[in-house]
Amino acid sequence: MTPSREEVVLLAEDGTPIGTADKATVHTTETPLHLAFSCHLFDGEGRILVTRRALGKATWPGVWTNSFCGHPGPGETFDDAIVRRAREELGASIENLVVALPDFRYRAVDAGGIVEYEICPVYTATISGELAPSAAEVAEWEWADPRTLLTAVEATPWAFSPWLTLQLPALYGADDEASGQL
Repeated sequence: MTPSREEVVLLAEDGTPIGTADKATVHTTETPLHLAFSCHLFDGEGRILVTRRALGKATWPGVWTNSFCGHPGPGETFDDAIVRRAREELGASIENLVVALPDFRYRAVDAGGIVEYEICPVYTATISGELAPSAAEVAEWEWADPRTLLTAVEATPWAFSPWLTLQLPALYGADDEASGQL
């Protein structure tokens, strides 16, 4: 059976959808702006899940990052895409899904020259049940104290994905104690 083709939504600079492309071909040295999401997953003890990207990933292989990321397909809501990716990537069910940074956008180039260029709303959620990460997606994972993780990201940003180094301080920095996560 041939795996189904995963489509990403291409965007104009103003965020307007302008088409779709095959995810397998869109991430190159000239990646077009496209729609994505990031999710930071918490457990019942207030710890945040950090994952190390599988070594076979096309971009930032082996780098520590947020809990999981993905791309909503054409016509797919963010909520549905996030629930789907939590299941596919982490083998997990989630609840309490909240958009935390609705306007997050970034462009970054990895060591191999591959570009990520995304309008990427950032969400938080709580895990319900156990983790069973896919080896194709996740090499390692840890539940971490958010303050400790923030300190690590600030001290060694090169050890983490560029989107995590931008998202984490915006979400859980010293000025945002009201988030209830720290």
